[in-house]
Amino acid sequence: MEALARGGVTAINEGDDVILAGMPVIAIFFGIVIRMHFKEHEPRHFHAEHQSLQGKFDFDGNQTVGNITSKNALDLIRQWAQLNRAALDANWANIKAGKPLNRIPPLE
Repeated sequence: MEALARGGVTAINEGDDVILAGMPVIAIFFGIVIRMHFKEHEPRHFHAEHQSLQGKFDFDGNQTVGNITSKNALDLIRQWAQLNRAALDANWANIKAGKPLNRIPPLE
């Protein structure tokens, strides 16, 4: 992994993927920060951070890129994504329409 600077935003270069640390936060729960960027690209995904580790996840909650290794954190992210699939889909539609992202309820 390689750290990059992009207009004052820290990023991690993960092969062909760049995970940005300056994206809008859409949810926070149990020390996990969930983000989506308003200029995202296909396929549909969101970003998560846990204990300084980062990952990119599909809407089923599966990590596709990243270095989050905690089974507990991965299980919580997967559970959150599955419970909030409609809200993730709505935020993705907002991205494509150029509209603001909505906060999504955390796990409790």
